[in-house]
Amino acid sequence: MIVVLVVAGALAVLASLPYWLPRLVVALRTWLFARINGPEGIAIPGDLVDAAGFLEVYGHPAANGRSRGAALSDLFWYWLSPGPDVHQEHLEPGPRYDDVARSTRRILAMPSAAAQRLAVDSLDAALPVRTGLVRLRDLAMPVWAEFYHRVVFQRPATGEVRALIVANADDVVTALKGCGLRHMDRRLRLTDHLERVLDDVPHALPSLLDRRERAFYLQGTFFNTAVVQSAEATAHVLMALAAAGDPRRAATDPAVLDHVFDQTLRRYPLFGIAHRVTTAEIPVASGAAIPAGSVLCFSYPDFHAAGGDIPFGVAANRPCPAWHLAPIAIKAVVRELLTRYAFATAAAHTRPLPNRGPCLMTPHGTRVPARGATLAYLRLRDRWEDVWRSQVQLVLGTYMVWDARRLRLCTRYFDT
Repeated sequence: MIVVLVVAGALAVLASLPYWLPRLVVALRTWLFARINGPEGIAIPGDLVDAAGFLEVYGHPAANGRSRGAALSDLFWYWLSPGPDVHQEHLEPGPRYDDVARSTRRILAMPSAAAQRLAVDSLDAALPVRTGLVRLRDLAMPVWAEFYHRVVFQRPATGEVRALIVANADDVVTALKGCGLRHMDRRLRLTDHLERVLDDVPHALPSLLDRRERAFYLQGTFFNTAVVQSAEATAHVLMALAAAGDPRRAATDPAVLDHVFDQTLRRYPLFGIAHRVTTAEIPVASGAAIPAGSVLCFSYPDFHAAGGDIPFGVAANRPCPAWHLAPIAIKAVVRELLTRYAFATAAAHTRPLPNRGPCLMTPHGTRVPARGATLAYLRLRDRWEDVWRSQVQLVLGTYMVWDARRLRLCTRYFDT
């Protein structure tokens, strides 16, 4: 009898693992990261500045330092390598940033209709030929690799080049989420390719960067950040529509798709924490002041949870350079996918999206045998994947935070 009770208890604990172990591991990972990184940063919203003051402080001219003086930058530079020193998001204010920003604006400038056509053409050229149970982020990433290759080079990518871009972007986002270690060889293969074909770019590239730096600039801005964020946004919107149960309506009613897009990015913001370093004192509503040299940690999720709505940043402080192009292109891809396929999901949908958006995707009009059982399996698989994935994130994430602190890429750059 005792043996039976012990076995039954063990089975009950085992069956309950997906409901409590991932949350416990995430809490432990957060604690470890804080211990390794050390105390740094003023949280906004937080005790000093609430959600009502978020935009004012974010847009203040003195909240313009990007990397120098913030230990957190070592971690971001580690994940964004190679070339984080010329990544547009992390360049300090000054001539190099102005030069890079002008180039980016020129490359991204195109009429809305042209952006929509380019997005659909990229979908036709690069969408993986598979249906059934898919991972939406994996499905979308080749599409955006193709799209931004056409934006930058004004010509389609070969399959080989598209694979290089996807390998680079996937490695960055996988490491960023702690689901895998970074592999610099995969990333540098793309760097080497971009440097070889730099003269084929029909745009004026930043004049203050040397040849290798221009390759890093293209890689970081377009074939890392742009591809990753567009793929993640596509996955989030499709996951939200699939979970709602009536995704096809968004394909025929632009107002519905606009609403879903805005609300999805508000609920699942693509950025977690944006840190800025103050270059002068910033007064706040309480009558206090934030000293110069402070590291401000702006939490998009907390601000959005309080009702804020800035999915593409603040106009006064370097908003996303694709704030106009990206929504148009992403909605064009989502709309086209919804006209071709039916989507359903029972998987967890969280802001970090470490499960890469599991979904059942089938051509319209196709009968799906055992659809309910398939979705039940999807839910069960996702829960159990979260058990091992959370532990992988704990181990690999902790190692990478430690390794970033050891390498001190940003700190050493500014010390030289």
